Amino acid sequence: MIRADLLVTDVREVATLARGAVPRTGAAMGELSLVHDAAIAVAGGRIAWIGPARHRGRAVRLAPGAATVSADAGVVVPGFVDAHTHVLFAGDRAFELPLKVAGASYPEIVRRGGGLLATVRATRAAPDRRLLREAGARLRRMASGGSTAVEVKSGYALDLPGELRLLRLVPRLARSVGVSLVPTFLGAHAVPEEYRGRADAYVDRLVGHVLPSVAREGLARFCDVFCEPGFFTVRQSERLLRAALGLGLGIKIHAEEFVLSGGARLAARLRATSADHLVCATADDRRRLAAAGVTAVLLPVTALAASPRRRSPAREMVDAGVPVALGSDCSPNTWVESMALVLALAVHAGRLSPAEALSAATVNAAHASGLAGRGRLIPGAPADFSVFSFGSVDQLGYRFDAVPVAVYRQGKRVSPS
Repeated sequence: MIRADLLVTDVREVATLARGAVPRTGAAMGELSLVHDAAIAVAGGRIAWIGPARHRGRAVRLAPGAATVSADAGVVVPGFVDAHTHVLFAGDRAFELPLKVAGASYPEIVRRGGGLLATVRATRAAPDRRLLREAGARLRRMASGGSTAVEVKSGYALDLPGELRLLRLVPRLARSVGVSLVPTFLGAHAVPEEYRGRADAYVDRLVGHVLPSVAREGLARFCDVFCEPGFFTVRQSERLLRAALGLGLGIKIHAEEFVLSGGARLAARLRATSADHLVCATADDRRRLAAAGVTAVLLPVTALAASPRRRSPAREMVDAGVPVALGSDCSPNTWVESMALVLALAVHAGRLSPAEALSAATVNAAHASGLAGRGRLIPGAPADFSVFSFGSVDQLGYRFDAVPVAVYRQGKRVSPS
């Protein structure tokens, strides 16, 4: 008999994602392992039992002081894992939007004081307390939307002390917000102004000084690089990522966001954990990623923000056998904090089914973030889940305005608090 300290009752439908390999590929992405008219028992912050409510009495006994909460005939899904964010920054770039709408190119926006390096200047100038306050507020809103784990990239300092400072703030943010955060080093987000025209020298600096410091302090789980013309070449990206592998870091690649750059092929060759964006990836790229087992982290809001004619190639990736995960890409350029909205765009624009999109936002996103055991509701897994007042899980993906009525992380209610 299981002794539970939390019991969730009156669950019309729970998506456990219990069955199948991790990560999901192909038809398996549509398998949610639903349990209807269910109850969920939690013990010690982990799932202890899930099953039909009619069987609960024979399987679960409440511990003294245990809490019982009702889902009010709603649905329960695993906590979302946001597999790609730049949430740690200062300021905003709202002034760029009228320029974009008017058709201004990125170089023109940069000439007018915008672009990525504008955020670098603002972030470098911001004290720790401001960065913690602003990023913390964003993460709390993400948590209220159902995100219980979030990947957080550095990359808005682009110098040794600044990048280390950003990465050192991530554990402080995690403690203050109550969300699992996965730190990724993105010192190769762009070539900083002081290295303009000397990208190779900047890569030398990253490989020789910055990466070893990050690894020595254990500040990041992954190393990422923006492999695009005007940022870093395939050769430069490979050099950095091989150095990261040598230091024990996992690797990720921003690839094929604007043009065909060769980043997806590099991700396949190095067997990266993930290749992200991939808007311009080819059928051959998809075959290579599938064969190498590289997860495609797709960012449908970013594709829409870049152009209403662009979309993330989610359907094509799934059909090619590539494991697909989702991320918000929350940043000053794509300010979105709701993974439910990301999931809906993956359905409406990326042509995933609601079930495939939910798999991409949970179990596959957890895999892409190095969070083994997350993204599923199975005995022994962390009790990270959200309750939505829907009649069916398929409402996620159908509705753009989905907001959970309750979010739990390790069995503790984190929103509404």
